[in-house]
Amino acid sequence: MKAAVIVFPGSNCDRDCKVAIERSTGASVDMVWHGETALPSGLDLIVLPGGFSYGDYLRCGAMAALSPVMAEVKAAAERGIATVGICNGFQILCEAGLLPGALLRNQHLKYVCKAVDLEIANGQTRFTAGMAVAVRSP
Repeated sequence: MKAAVIVFPGSNCDRDCKVAIERSTGASVDMVWHGETALPSGLDLIVLPGGFSYGDYLRCGAMAALSPVMAEVKAAAERGIATVGICNGFQILCEAGLLPGALLRNQHLKYVCKAVDLEIANGQTRFTAGMAVAVRSP
């Protein structure tokens, strides 16, 4: 297995992602700077870690979504390479149009840390296989 962790200015836990992937899968992991225009060949997994890309001064992930490497990340994801975003990485994937929906500002424009319930809408993806799909009542 071969993986890449994409690193943006302000990323954190990027090295933790690298170590976790290496230890859990034995994969070879390349750290890829956001300014690169190509990804390593033969990837099985791309991870966008958390943090505060570009300080999140505009919209969380908006500036990072325009980084040169993101065109290649998008193309790889469209070819079926597993791509996951953690925290700010998720926001970057949303801003890059790789995930449906939109991010909304919270009501008071301040940092909020609380537990939230997640709904599994599709239990047939490589990340959700085996999880129960939420049943919506009419």
